[in-house]
Amino acid sequence: MSTQTRHAKQMTPDELARATAAAMYENDACSRALGLEILEVRPGYARLRMAVRNDFLNGHQICHGGLIFTLADSTFAFACNTYNVNTVAAGCSIEFLKAVQGGDVLTAEAVEQTLSGRTGIYDIRVTNRADETVAMFRGKSAQIKGNLIPVGD
Repeated sequence: MSTQTRHAKQMTPDELARATAAAMYENDACSRALGLEILEVRPGYARLRMAVRNDFLNGHQICHGGLIFTLADSTFAFACNTYNVNTVAAGCSIEFLKAVQGGDVLTAEAVEQTLSGRTGIYDIRVTNRADETVAMFRGKSAQIKGNLIPVGD
């Protein structure tokens, strides 16, 4: 039986995290359209990558901040949904620290800082190909009703 056809109760925490990411990605037309690639997920953690295409550049010929934000926000979403409880953003902020050139590759790494009750705090570091931090994002998550994959009996 594949991980995706097994019920959540039958999975290890790492298997569950990977299965929730696969389910989310399949339904996430935006992340797929932008070419976001899931590199790693585990409970409370996600790492995604995005190539900076020419159509991502703004009028200054640097990566549009909204696309850097989207990469960080998607990475946040994949990290906070790893427990198979539908979770959404309750708030977030971003600091842009360095301009990003076309043709670069960005990696976002989300790390859970705390999960208490239905609320979590996640820090997301976005780096360029040279491993320089180009943005820092902090997200507050809120768990809502439902699951991404069947829980089973």
